[in-house]
Amino acid sequence: MADIFEKIKANRGPIGQHAKESHGYFTFPKLEGDIGPHMFFRGKKKLNWSLNNYLGLANHPDVRKADTEAAAEFGFAAPMGARMMSGNSNYHEQLEAELSAFVEKEDTILCNFGYQAILSAIDCLVDRHDVIVYDAESHACIIDGVRLHMGKRFVFKHNDVEDCDKQLQRATKLAEETGGAILVITEGVFGMRGDQGKLKEIVELKKKYNFRLLVDDAHGIGTLGAKGGGAGQEQGVQDQIDIYFGTFAKSFALIGGFISSDEQVVEYLRYNMRSQIFAKALPLPLVKGALKRLELMRNHPELKENLWKITNALQSGLKNAGFEIGVTDSCVTPVYLNGSIPESTNLIYDLRENYNVFCSMVVYPVVPKGMIILRIIPTAVHTLEDVEYTIDCFSKIVGKLKAGEYMSDKIAAT
Repeated sequence: MADIFEKIKANRGPIGQHAKESHGYFTFPKLEGDIGPHMFFRGKKKLNWSLNNYLGLANHPDVRKADTEAAAEFGFAAPMGARMMSGNSNYHEQLEAELSAFVEKEDTILCNFGYQAILSAIDCLVDRHDVIVYDAESHACIIDGVRLHMGKRFVFKHNDVEDCDKQLQRATKLAEETGGAILVITEGVFGMRGDQGKLKEIVELKKKYNFRLLVDDAHGIGTLGAKGGGAGQEQGVQDQIDIYFGTFAKSFALIGGFISSDEQVVEYLRYNMRSQIFAKALPLPLVKGALKRLELMRNHPELKENLWKITNALQSGLKNAGFEIGVTDSCVTPVYLNGSIPESTNLIYDLRENYNVFCSMVVYPVVPKGMIILRIIPTAVHTLEDVEYTIDCFSKIVGKLKAGEYMSDKIAAT
């Protein structure tokens, strides 16, 4: 008979096994100072490309004022209790109504956390007779939600509509046998590679198959669409997305999330979604803060316009400098390099310590062995000078990478 603690000691996990060497620097780093393009890391100011503060709202003066006033007025205890029992308020319902209008849906339910919302919604929407069809590169929250499903599921190759069609054929045959329904799940924007989900093409498959479509648009809300309503709005199929998820953790620079759909579907979620029924309501400062952020998104299109000015300059500049950024058609900007894990850690160390540029690094097991992704998140509060400087720094470090300078344990200061 095994002991749980002994099992944990023996197997720390693919990333956890490197915790002692990486903690506090490569993992769990501490960025300090006002949230923005320039923050402090270990006492030194860095040009920061690692925060999903797309519209620059985290330190917008109107946002800071609204957050401060709401915290002073209500504190973070109010309202007490789950919304169904004692934690509802006019402000919660106002935010749900305004979000519904923003994403062009009938109704909305607020959720305490984005990750929890998707996971719990999947669990709530399907039963053991139903079939799930989902994209192979779906976010971990979707994967965990699918794992909770007691019925069958089929995965299609990433953004491969032909394979999605094939899996829908299989799902349809099975659903006809079980008397169940089909739920297709994909993302508006895939957060690692930055490519938009093939929403328009998947919607076309509704002409052949009977299914409902759930879209996780965490990176699309606020950044895509003529009015900032997300990837479905961008692709002209928002009305064909049956269940729409957005998070507050990115463009809103907050915490929490929401699910929007037909009124009856949202009512069903409101009365059956266990993670919300049995959880304390979002504190009023967060709700009022989200209302202010939504107001700014609606009334200040220049925020999104400036975000895309920076994004376009960054992506075109990287490509012109010979960098591979893949198929991104969103603000998420991955830079693909070839190298080992030791090389990647030395490269990041050099970039942070000698060039004062902070961005996220993605290596195996998240991506295949031998691949390094430097993941850059542009924001509306970055400048063209920030872009120019970063591309110049990247050109220098890639030259070092190709010359083998990052293969040793020690790197030379520049």
